[in-house]
Amino acid sequence: MIGELSVHFTSDALDIDEFEQRVDLAHRATSIAALDDLLVDLGPTRSGALVAPQDDPGGALSTQPRRAGHVRTILSSAQRKGAWRVPDDLSVATVMGAIDLDFSEAVFQPGITDVSVRAVMGAVSITVPPHLQVECDGRSILGHFEAMDVRPRESEPDAPVLRISGVAIMGAVEISTRPTGEGGEVAKPA
Repeated sequence: MIGELSVHFTSDALDIDEFEQRVDLAHRATSIAALDDLLVDLGPTRSGALVAPQDDPGGALSTQPRRAGHVRTILSSAQRKGAWRVPDDLSVATVMGAIDLDFSEAVFQPGITDVSVRAVMGAVSITVPPHLQVECDGRSILGHFEAMDVRPRESEPDAPVLRISGVAIMGAVEISTRPTGEGGEVAKPA
């Protein structure tokens, strides 16, 4: 039951408050019918791939940017790194899994790029280059959301801005910096 609610949560059928309320009701349910009532208005869970395909499977960047994108995992992991084109709106969700997003060499469009993160009993690791402006707004429930705001000393008016928001429920969201082209250890925020 809670697994099915988690799937609906990661597919944006439930917001955080609805998810929490239904999980609470599931724990207090005294019959199968009461549990079924928690899912009746949500419809069936989606079948098929749980993780969105890579933007550029062949390695070549397309000339048209994607407007929206998704990275989703359930009991598994996903990774984005290298020179990948970041969509204007990126939805990231994991349930008991792990997602690693490395923006060090990513290609951004000018203006704001929104990344919405949900980690339910899982982890999302985000690496950004130090020259990229980053704004964070996150919360956690029995978890950890490590917010980081980066404002470069010199910035052009149309420079990209990465805006990260979301929630960690019994999970973790960690954000760190690594200069472009550097491997190895990443710097944690002070």
